[in-house]
Amino acid sequence: YIIKRLRGLRYDHEVEVEVGNFVIGEAAQHQEKMNQYDVLKEMISHRKLRSLLMSSLTLQMAQQLCGINAVFYYSTSFFEGVIDNPLVGTTIVGAVNVLATYVALLLMDSCGRRSLILWSSGGMFLSCLVIVLSLLGYFSNILALVAVNTYVSFFEIGLGPIPWLIVAEMFEGKYVAVAMSLCSQLNWACNFIIGLVFPWMNQALGPYSFGPFATVLALVFVFALTTLPETQGKSPAELVAEMTRRNSKSMVYEVNEEDAGAIDLEWRKAMEQLMQEEQSQMQKGTYGELKKKSIRDGFQEP
Repeated sequence: YIIKRLRGLRYDHEVEVEVGNFVIGEAAQHQEKMNQYDVLKEMISHRKLRSLLMSSLTLQMAQQLCGINAVFYYSTSFFEGVIDNPLVGTTIVGAVNVLATYVALLLMDSCGRRSLILWSSGGMFLSCLVIVLSLLGYFSNILALVAVNTYVSFFEIGLGPIPWLIVAEMFEGKYVAVAMSLCSQLNWACNFIIGLVFPWMNQALGPYSFGPFATVLALVFVFALTTLPETQGKSPAELVAEMTRRNSKSMVYEVNEEDAGAIDLEWRKAMEQLMQEEQSQMQKGTYGELKKKSIRDGFQEP
């Protein structure tokens, strides 16, 4: 039940397939002797795996460069001059963050990952515009406070949890550790940059300090709309197969399902007929003689 809810599956046989993928991935991690550098080389050399890896890294960058931690780290100083008591604004932001996280748990079951990223980045982009216009004096300061909390809410339903969740959904077991390691390093690097740069950016840009964040969010929206694959309810194998019929070790040719079924049926009939003929020959005692004759005739051919 838990796997069905978390992965957005609808039928029991889909859950069985998903559990099978987990078991296979776990076995692959223990059985294969490839070190982490070899796994990384394999991911980079495989064009579609490389595309999935870049999508994961892009979401990790977007999670931090959208400016969410600038709000969490510097909310008190940001609210100075906006409301009378900045600590009240910080407290409200924290409370909204907790409530929005619960809403995100409910939405994960019913909405696709890609759809949530689109809603999240689009809502945060509009919130950034309202914040900038409020700081410029076009709207009231209270609306700026509301826009900041809306910004945090939209973050929690998409760009907050999904960059971490989507890595395990995109890759097979042997790739997850490497992909997650790269994503974590990049995420914390971007986090460090935002925490270090935002005070100077806020001082230099003033009311336009959320402008760069709005630009990043607009790019994320376009990326999710045009490039990011949907992972809900799909196994890593299905996700890669959707993009390509080739994996890193073998070539899989794309065959129409109806044609494949017909070929399989003909193959089964041919094998059954061959087995029946061999059994008939064995009963008559002519199986060995015919086999020797066919071998002798083969040697006699020019």
